[in-house]
Amino acid sequence: MVEPGSGNYGDTRAVAHDATPSELQAESDAEKARHHEIKTELTRFMMSYKFATDEMMTKINILKEEFASIHDYSPIEHVSSRIKSPEGILNKALRKGCPLDLEDIRRQIQDIAGIRVTCSFISDTYRVLDMLTSQEDVTVLEVKDYVTNPKSNGYKSLHLIVAIPVFMSDRVEPVTVEIQIRTVAMDFWASLEHKIFYKYRGVVPANLVAELKEAADVANRLDIQMERLHNQVVALEPAARAGDDLLSIAGLTPFAVPTSLLEAIDRGRASDVTD
Repeated sequence: MVEPGSGNYGDTRAVAHDATPSELQAESDAEKARHHEIKTELTRFMMSYKFATDEMMTKINILKEEFASIHDYSPIEHVSSRIKSPEGILNKALRKGCPLDLEDIRRQIQDIAGIRVTCSFISDTYRVLDMLTSQEDVTVLEVKDYVTNPKSNGYKSLHLIVAIPVFMSDRVEPVTVEIQIRTVAMDFWASLEHKIFYKYRGVVPANLVAELKEAADVANRLDIQMERLHNQVVALEPAARAGDDLLSIAGLTPFAVPTSLLEAIDRGRASDVTD
């Protein structure tokens, strides 16, 4: 029972009951103004993660096109991204015991923005990891190698948390992004495993857990075998291929490369060496 004069909810109701209509309206307007300010802050908060995701997606797509144009092959098969909803952020903050303050959330929840990179082969996952983490404006905060050291259930993937600067109108905000890098086979297995655990709400029958582990082992053997076959095919490719006289850039019509241009650049390099 609420004690009179205790300064709690009972008193608040009493004051509100005695307030005049103009005071009630003023209180309502003040509350709306506060909520509008918070919504504006939340909008900027969410936008910073969208911009960080856009920036990282651009970097990854540049690497993908560069490899496809120069090496006639790309280690990146597919890229997808997602941003947690405000409701999802709230639920995770409550589970972690994180204060419901945007700066605390920014520090303690590092997977608000997420990107998944799917590669053809195991070696490609490490190649992509090296390319991303070697960029000067990408700060690596954490790397977890579940490929070399799989989880007990067979899960394999590279996880990294990076921070990149996001340039807003009045500030530069370092924003974290979680990136998962895995093979096509790993991704297929992880997708099925997630569906099963969601269906059983985390309490999966032992026989299914055992079968999932076996499937993870099969996926790993498939990864190893497919990469071995790929390397054998590459080794059989002739040094010169039809179309080598064309300059191919992803998304553009191939350019003819005049022999005279190649010879001129070659002469220029030779001249630089002798000077």
